[in-house]
Amino acid sequence: QVQMVESGGGLVQPGGSLRLSCVASGVIFSIDAMVWYRQAPGKQRELVARITNGGRTTYIDSVKGRFTISRDNAKNTVYLQMNSLKPEDTAVYYCNSELNLPNDSWGQGTQVTVSS
Repeated sequence: QVQMVESGGGLVQPGGSLRLSCVASGVIFSIDAMVWYRQAPGKQRELVARITNGGRTTYIDSVKGRFTISRDNAKNTVYLQMNSLKPEDTAVYYCNSELNLPNDSWGQGTQVTVSS
């Protein structure tokens, strides 16, 4: 059974930083690309960042230069370091494995709120 457990969210002031973590189980982590999505109130879930099994990364334009995705295959964990946070980054953040996306199965997510 595939399971994603996200953590690390919270309330932070604009310009602040957070580091999200996601532990994956039920997937062959070392061979799968991992992704971070986010969903803001009233909006569709959007892809934020992706990392291949080889460490190649891609980002949406709005977070380039501020967010960094990384992974630790030994721990089945993917991270999202978020710096220079803006109010528009406020959302629930979810991770997933790329192979699991067609199943539309998600974890509980972690809430990130950027506000003064």
